[in-house]
Amino acid sequence: MSLGDLKQLIKTGEGTYLEFKRVISSPVKIAREICAFANTKGGNLLIGVDDDKTIIGVESFYEQEFLLEQAAEVICSPQVDYSMEILPFYHRDIMLVKIHESSDKPIAVLNAENPAVFIRNRDKSVQASREAIHVLKNETSAKGVTFEFGPNERLLLRYLNEYEKITVREFSGLVNISKRKASKILVDLVSAGILRLFSHEKSDYFTLSHKLPS
Repeated sequence: MSLGDLKQLIKTGEGTYLEFKRVISSPVKIAREICAFANTKGGNLLIGVDDDKTIIGVESFYEQEFLLEQAAEVICSPQVDYSMEILPFYHRDIMLVKIHESSDKPIAVLNAENPAVFIRNRDKSVQASREAIHVLKNETSAKGVTFEFGPNERLLLRYLNEYEKITVREFSGLVNISKRKASKILVDLVSAGILRLFSHEKSDYFTLSHKLPS
């Protein structure tokens, strides 16, 4: 990648597939970004670029590369594949790190506390809900997803066609079933491509993948 191409990439700003980092401060922190990209559709980390799009560079990429390797291969489990390009910037370096989407989801971040799974939500890496984790597991499951399309599912689709979105708690109350069963139905419908899951800071919600005809 040329310096001109790099500047054009930076102009697009942070988003679902791009994250800026001034520097890698610790392998655990960068592992969250790596994990989120690997669990979603992959993406790029630009090390040496500030949040305001200022190109700063790093003094030496060797230490940064070591922290990156620790994050992707030790702290992320299973380990995450990535490729890296070093772009000289005056007397410093910019690191363009391409994180590949994992075929072995969900990827978890191991730390001193409990392992956590992260996904990409717009320009943020957020901790995945239980439902999001199950959707990730279904993506890589060789068995596929089967479900019975019954009265609960039909009522759900009619509700979504009118009100557009629903949470696990709302669906549970709508059809008078446990939250656990409501969660499974919603997850299975996401995995079947009928619904979409949106991660939110307070509560995930579900929408139809396509609007039903009136």
